[in-house]
Amino acid sequence: MKRLLFLFTVVTALFLTGCKNDIEGEIKLVTPEEMQTLMELEDVQLVDVRTAQERVDGFIKNSQNIDFNSPTFEKDIEKLDKSKPVILYCHSGGRSQQCAEKLRDAGFVMIYDLKGGITQWRFKDYYIEMPN
Repeated sequence: MKRLLFLFTVVTALFLTGCKNDIEGEIKLVTPEEMQTLMELEDVQLVDVRTAQERVDGFIKNSQNIDFNSPTFEKDIEKLDKSKPVILYCHSGGRSQQCAEKLRDAGFVMIYDLKGGITQWRFKDYYIEMPN
């Protein structure tokens, strides 16, 4: 009887955990190579969560800037489509990770986070350098 109760508890916990992840969305840490493939194959929203000043040094083509540290951040993410995948990047990965968690909590379905941030980006044909 105890074994049956234990098995029921484990199955219930797994089911509830699985349902929770479906509701909140999924965050996947991706390499630059995986991110490039996603950008080519999927209709994704690419978001640079660095400051506008950091973006002056360069950014990934077709990205929109939503500064994670901005006082309007919460309002700015509402402009994104929750049903479409979102790719996030920052300088080295810290802010984009925090942003990914906020997007998940806000109900976004699929969130990709560039591992290591823009410092790891190697694809120059996607990179835009701003003239100084």
